[in-house]
Order: sequence, then C-alpha cells, then structure tokens
Amino acid sequence: MISALFQRILAVVGVAATVLVALPNIASAQNVSYLSHIVVENERAVVAHVYSAAMDRVVPLRVRTPADTSRAAPTLYLLNGAGGGQGVATWDEQTDIDEFFADKNVNVVTPLDGSFSYYTDWRRDDPVLGRNKWTTFLTRELPPVIDAAFGTTGVNAIAGLSMSGTSVLGLAIAKPTLYRAVGAYSGCAETSTELGQLYIRTVVESRGGADVENMWGPLDGPGWVENDPYVNAEKLRGIDLYVSSATGLPGKHEHLGARSVGNDPALLLNQVVMGGVIEAAVDDCTRRLAARLEELDIPAVFEFRPTGTHSWGYWEDDLHNSWPMLARAMETR
Repeated sequence: MISALFQRILAVVGVAATVLVALPNIASAQNVSYLSHIVVENERAVVAHVYSAAMDRVVPLRVRTPADTSRAAPTLYLLNGAGGGQGVATWDEQTDIDEFFADKNVNVVTPLDGSFSYYTDWRRDDPVLGRNKWTTFLTRELPPVIDAAFGTTGVNAIAGLSMSGTSVLGLAIAKPTLYRAVGAYSGCAETSTELGQLYIRTVVESRGGADVENMWGPLDGPGWVENDPYVNAEKLRGIDLYVSSATGLPGKHEHLGARSVGNDPALLLNQVVMGGVIEAAVDDCTRRLAARLEELDIPAVFEFRPTGTHSWGYWEDDLHNSWPMLARAMETR
C-alpha cells in the first residue's frame, strides 16, 4: 500500500509544471528545472528524476523519507564519492544507511549521477563527462523542487566523502546560507595547492578520463582559488562543521570480513596500500584546514583518527558520529 506521503508526492508529479525553478536572464520556457517523475522503491524510498535546466538532462536522486511523515522534516543532501552513485562504491552498497535512517526524521537526498565531476560547475563541456553544472543544480535548482515535492521544512545540511568531501565544503562556500551544517569525510579541502590539485587530477583525469582544465580553467588560474575551501574559509563561518580524516595506518576496518573487502585478499591489500596513501594525503589537507579555521576563530569539530584508511567502514562511522551535530543543526532527531 502506498503511504499518504507518496500519494501526495505522486499528485505533485502530476502537476510538475507548478514546481519550476526559472534560470535568470533566460527567456525560453524550456529553461526551467522540474520534477519529471518518481519511481517508488518502497515505503521509505523513491528515486526522483529531476530535470536540470543548467545541464539539460534528467538527474536521478534517491530520496529516503522521514520516519514520521505526519509533519515536515529537514533535508540532508548526502553525496557519494568519485563514482557519483554508480557501481558498488556507494552509500547504498557499502553502509548501513537504510538501517541508520530508519528512525530518523529527515529527508535524505542522494544524487545517482555526477561521477568524477566534483559536484561543481564546470566552465566548459567535457568530451568525456559532458556538461556539469552541479553547483547550480544542487544549490539553486534542486532544493525548491525537493521542498515542494516532499513538504520539507526548508532546513538543509550536506555531507560527503572522498571527492565529495571536498565538494560539500565548496558548495557551502558557494551558497553559505543554504546549509545549516556540513559533514566532510576524508576530503582534501584545498583546490589551488599542488597537493589539492594532484588529488583532483587523480580523480578527474586518471579515473574519469576528463580534461581537468574544463572544470575551473588553467591550474594556475583564478577558478581554482575561487573554489578553494581553505582560501575561502571565512565563508564557512556560522555553519556547523564536522571534518574527518585518518593517518592512513591500518585500523579496525582493515580485515577480510569488512563489507568493502568482501573476503577478497586483493581488495584488502588495495585498501591497506592505496587507501592508506590517499588517506595520509587527505589527513595533511585536513590538518591545515583545522589550523586555518582556528586562525579565523571559526568553530568546527575535527575527527583525527590515529588509524584508518580511505575506505567505507570509516565513512559509515563518520556518518554515525556526525549525525548528532547534523540533527541538532537541522532541529530534528
């Protein structure tokens, strides 16, 4: 049986033309973003398909609805890593997300698109990754659509890991008033330094096969500085922040029984070696961000783990550990 909430959502889809976000300075009636259709997965989850005018395509997003649908709830935008929600390296496949949010009064919205994009606005279309205008979509186009379709409180927080651990800080500096809280798990909060750009190039070029200069222009250009959370840290003032990283040394989730390993010795070796190297570099970035925020007298919660690699077991822990702060900021439980 479809719940009352889903019946209301389906009614909204039937009049989707009323849920529009017009882009400025564009006269064409086609340049609006709207809820295209919804696929109901179960009583607590749907896949909402939202047309993005900025990217001229429909973006699928999994939406987990609140435990209590009798009243409005806030929204947590929970981003996947480099794969953008495709494949098995996702919140859905690698964590206890369904069980964790089963008793939480929050809408959890996760894009199932955006691989290797850094969830940012690219300056040029890329031959491999196409058109990416994720800052516009996530901060301007999507929230009014979600708020209207799901009857939210209009209060938001955002969290992400690895690639999107950088992205969530970038989105917060792009529109500081949109998010009450940010959870950044194992992301490098630098985009204009040599280390930060090496990390981004590894994701965008080595893994995504794209041209990194299509993102923010030349590496020594102003676009990389404009999007640097470290440089623009002052814009994070007033937002509740939870930022995590680890040393890269093997820890409690480096074992054959870990969900991310699946009893595969080769995967375990990769998690220990590659995951250790990546997390050690991220830890370096994160410690500099901590010093920067302390210098600016901007409060933040930093979780520096003495052990741990760049892997899902620790990001599940981060979601659990940051939830009290996120919930408090969103005024929910």
